[in-house]
Amino acid sequence: MTNATTYAALDQWIDQHFDEEVQFFQKLVQVPTDTPPGNNAPHAERTAELLKDFGYEAEKHVVPEAEVKAYGMESITNLIVRRQYGSAGTGRTIALNAHGDVVPPGEGWTKDPYGAEIVDGKLYGRAAAVSKSDFASFTYAVRALEAVAKPAKGAVELHYTYDEEFGGIMGPGWLLEKGLTKPDLMIAAGFSYEVVTAHNGCLQMEITVQGKMAHAAVPHTGVDALQAAVVLMNALYAENAKYQQITSKVPGIKHPYLNIGRIDGGTNTNVVPGKVMLKIDRRMIPEENPAEVEAHIRAVIAKAIEDFNTRGGYTGEDAVRVDIKRLLLANAMTPLPGNKPLVDAIQQHGEAVFGEKPPAVGTPLYTDVRLYVERGIPGVIYGAGPRTVLESHAKRADERLDLQDLRRATKVVARALYDLLA
Repeated sequence: MTNATTYAALDQWIDQHFDEEVQFFQKLVQVPTDTPPGNNAPHAERTAELLKDFGYEAEKHVVPEAEVKAYGMESITNLIVRRQYGSAGTGRTIALNAHGDVVPPGEGWTKDPYGAEIVDGKLYGRAAAVSKSDFASFTYAVRALEAVAKPAKGAVELHYTYDEEFGGIMGPGWLLEKGLTKPDLMIAAGFSYEVVTAHNGCLQMEITVQGKMAHAAVPHTGVDALQAAVVLMNALYAENAKYQQITSKVPGIKHPYLNIGRIDGGTNTNVVPGKVMLKIDRRMIPEENPAEVEAHIRAVIAKAIEDFNTRGGYTGEDAVRVDIKRLLLANAMTPLPGNKPLVDAIQQHGEAVFGEKPPAVGTPLYTDVRLYVERGIPGVIYGAGPRTVLESHAKRADERLDLQDLRRATKVVARALYDLLA
């Protein structure tokens, strides 16, 4: 067969089996993977069971319970499906990675977050766009490849993992650290209209402001941790104005940003708060040095608390203290020179299938692809999804995926695998 004939045959197989693919996708959405709390092993078990119907044996790599609980989750079983073509050691090994863990649904849904209901050609549900859709696109791309044009050499590995929301250390990071996989190239779950070759880094910190609790009727006998936290928050938010001046040269990435995503504190309405906890998220552009970013944030925090104590005359035991705990340091993903075959194949077939060439860009998100890239494995982000995160409703109510994007992305991935393993 010529290449053109093979591409057409792959497309035809995917069209013929698309209803099956959608049903597979629905079954994955219908098993919740809210993280937190992070009880993700049941979804892995269900995925392995469904894959067995296709003759795919999923290796179940159970992360020890003590490690998972210390990390802040309940259960993780990561899956690897290895599909070897020809003799072992011949040709490239290409990994396809998608994550099953997802943030809780939250409020405001008009559809059941785990109903996987289809309305006007769109499938609704938490993780519909990010990234259970790519469990389906990647699985069916490999099935199409093996049915139509099984390679004579090389291998494909499906990596279905369950720690992206917390940073990936217990997902792909754990598989890579244990030496369970070392592919030559990898594609991670993404959207259909761009090939992502770079992404932001992320620093997350927990800041605990310690004051002194007091009765609200005699506030002068205490030190208000919340007032100190307000000074601190204003200092942190002021950094965002400075970040506007720091721009990235990577298309698709603009500038750094700091977000205060959570605040907890106080004990009752009639009590001066003695302790307030903040959680912050600092997005780092690829050009920034993570160690320098963290040192600067710590300096901003120290200066704000020092100013508060000085203005209030708080010294000794009355001085507000602050404890800082780093929750996550995810390095940025920078393009490796070896990713060119991936970019070329996806752009060629993206243009053929979608009618427009997906640009190679960066994204302000951070992902666990960086964990592969840090180990010298070239990777890109591509999969089933709309043009923007906003359009997908990922991490918001009524997350959805246009099923035509799923159909077409499956074709692009199948065609790209054929080329890369030829």
